[in-house]
Amino acid sequence: MTQQEHADPEHTDSPHVDPVRVGLVGLGVIAGTHLAVLAERPDVELEFTVDPKAVEPVVFRGGKPPHYGDLGSALAGHRPDLLVLATPTPTHAELVTEALLGSTARVLVEKPLVHDRASLAALRELDGTADVRGRVFTAHHFAFSPEVDWAAELIAAHPDWGPVTTITSAFYDPYVLRGPEAFASYVSSWTDSGVNQLSMLTRFVDLVGLTSLRQTDGGASAWCVVEFRSRGEAGTARLRSSWLTGSSSKESSLVLGRSGVEVWIDHTAMTGFAARRGELLAAFGNDGRTGRKVAHYRPLYAGLLSGRPGPVLGFDAAAVISEIHWGVPEAE
Repeated sequence: MTQQEHADPEHTDSPHVDPVRVGLVGLGVIAGTHLAVLAERPDVELEFTVDPKAVEPVVFRGGKPPHYGDLGSALAGHRPDLLVLATPTPTHAELVTEALLGSTARVLVEKPLVHDRASLAALRELDGTADVRGRVFTAHHFAFSPEVDWAAELIAAHPDWGPVTTITSAFYDPYVLRGPEAFASYVSSWTDSGVNQLSMLTRFVDLVGLTSLRQTDGGASAWCVVEFRSRGEAGTARLRSSWLTGSSSKESSLVLGRSGVEVWIDHTAMTGFAARRGELLAAFGNDGRTGRKVAHYRPLYAGLLSGRPGPVLGFDAAAVISEIHWGVPEAE
């Protein structure tokens, strides 16, 4: 017999841990990224899927988990540890409430957490009975992007550069090519990209409030100004988002005005550099082998499933972002 065959299974170095049972609600485009990342993790089992539309059964590691047309039916037969809500934004508040009251699972909601401030208030009212702050997390995936992580660590390591004084961020997506389907899925440019920009900013500064918001092109474009504080000083972020493009392009520039340092990050290429006048201070690249969405969601799930989720995933962060995201009436 080999040493392994003699080993006592009760005295192994790696005790058995039950996998996290996951229920996935919503089988649209973003669900594919969730499934790809979850399938990589040996500590996860896909317990069931939910979608009211007639869809092809999901194949997960060669098997086909049970599928349901509504969350209530799924919860009647399963006790998941984690519910992932990858459904259209206007459905989030109702589904989060159903998940909290109908299960003991933690809930990961696709961003944005809610579609208006009234829905946020309703979730806050549940906290006394359903532990909203301890169980509800929002998939602010852009905050976990490799170039954002690099830039945040770089700035944190250089307090001598002083505060961030100005941020300019432009997010473009080719959704104009999808016509009405884009609005049905993503609501508006500000609804979809604004929350990505705001969550990304939380890695660098403390958000204070929305100064102005102007939506144009029927909601396909937006321009807004956000106030923040960095190392005790006030600053301003200018955010542009639009669907009027033929390809995706997402970039942000952070200026640390006191020192003259500028940090430029390209979210599409997942690259970045820091410079001061004519001097290159630092640079960041990637090997090109990992897709952008997977690169975002891998560390997001790593933190969530480790029991040490990043602060930007928590309900408190989502509440701040939501208050700013829906802070002023929509314009034309």
